[in-house]
Amino acid sequence: MEEATRVVDELDDHESRLDELYERILGWLPYVTLALSTVLSLVLSDRPWSYRLVTLAVALAAATWVYLTYTRLGPKAEAPAVALAVYFVVMLAFGAYLMFRDGLFFIFVITGFMHAGVLRPFPAVVAGVGASSVVINSGLAGTEGGSSGLESLFVGDVSADGVATFTVIVLIQTLAISGGFLMGEKIFQLSRQRKEALAAKEAALAENAGLHMQLMTQAREAGMLDERQRVAREIHDTVAQGLAGIITQLHAADGSAGEDERRRHLDSAADLARRSLAEARRTVQAIGPPTLAEAHLPDALAEESSKWSANGGVPVEFTATGEARPMHPEIEVTLLRTAQEALANVGKHAEAGRVGITLSYMDDQVALDVRDDGVGFEPSRVKSNVSGGFGLAAMRQRVARLAGSVSIESAPGGGTVVSVSLPAVPKAVVDAR
Repeated sequence: MEEATRVVDELDDHESRLDELYERILGWLPYVTLALSTVLSLVLSDRPWSYRLVTLAVALAAATWVYLTYTRLGPKAEAPAVALAVYFVVMLAFGAYLMFRDGLFFIFVITGFMHAGVLRPFPAVVAGVGASSVVINSGLAGTEGGSSGLESLFVGDVSADGVATFTVIVLIQTLAISGGFLMGEKIFQLSRQRKEALAAKEAALAENAGLHMQLMTQAREAGMLDERQRVAREIHDTVAQGLAGIITQLHAADGSAGEDERRRHLDSAADLARRSLAEARRTVQAIGPPTLAEAHLPDALAEESSKWSANGGVPVEFTATGEARPMHPEIEVTLLRTAQEALANVGKHAEAGRVGITLSYMDDQVALDVRDDGVGFEPSRVKSNVSGGFGLAAMRQRVARLAGSVSIESAPGGGTVVSVSLPAVPKAVVDAR
């Protein structure tokens, strides 16, 4: 989400700078070309100074027109199309008359190629480019014959070959420059569409983060209720029954006739007390995985795999793929509990010689696969029973609360694969609350 926001901001900033630079260039272009044309005309012309001063006055009038109708118009994208068209026609008329007086003013008329791009709609752009091309090429063709500027319209080459050449040049210039404007507009539209897509992606990511946070909250509340019920069952089935057995053995010891019988009841009571204490510790430890408080999920799974392998004598190969990153605590706890339950089932039922665990980080999901080469079973025949702790059915329920999925593939004699996939909700979603 932060990356999408950064990219959108960078694109906006870059586009804003380019637009500002382009507007500045277009704003200064007519003044620069007109000043250059006027200086060259005054210096290089062989006309009388009275003629040159009239030309200078017309150039000043053209500059005034540009200032009043273009420079002061403000942002051209927001200006009325009619106002832009009137400015352009009169500016080009000034250019044509100046070229009539001196062909060097073709430099100023080049402005028409660039300023045609601000016209609307696109056919007006094509017409503006074509008109600029006609004015420039008419004047340049005249200077080659010795006439001055647009005087060539009356004394130039009007043969069929001359007209054909002139027409082809105008068409090629018009198509090439108009095509450039059209391509630029298409590139601008694609850039805008890309920004809109990135903005939509950012909004979707923000919405997904909110939904994930809501999902995590609901899962936490449901998990707390499940945890209370589980702890209650554990205490009832282990500690409470153990205490009841101790009391029974102590009463029996009080009523014993001989020392041997009394000692046997006391030993049984002590054994029940030790087992009850062990069960109480196991219940407390199961409330929250301490390994996740001290290590990342891959490290916690590797440690869990190593401990289970050392206790059970079955080799476990743990592999993590993808870019490991902190996940929402509910996601990590569920994956760790899944691995613990899967390993417990392997130890109880699989008679496996080897176990493999793979943790996979993907763009939008994180997956856990636990494989064994044991005796396997028929998944459809497994009874749905959640009363015995975090079994397969309870595993499915807990994963489902997090919008995840559980897949169990097994067959008699073919080993078992338990696969869990959960949404990759980053820990940053929690930190952002």
